Amino acid sequence: MEQPNNPLHGITLKVILERLVAHYGWEELANRIKINSFKSNPSINSSLKFLRKTEWAREKVENLYLRTKNISDN
Repeated sequence: MEQPNNPLHGITLKVILERLVAHYGWEELANRIKINSFKSNPSINSSLKFLRKTEWAREKVENLYLRTKNISDN
């Protein structure tokens, strides 16, 4: 299905998370989004598992990614 107005279309949650970790690091990511899987022994896999079943947390991660992407695009 075409989603031309969806800026996240075609970007997986894993890619979003990897880019945020590369940009901020786990510690800053945990400061910005209060999620235990970012604070305590963080890993991409454990965070993805949590984010895939927790909609509010996934939305926060996606929104941070969009804000970060807009900053770096300018």
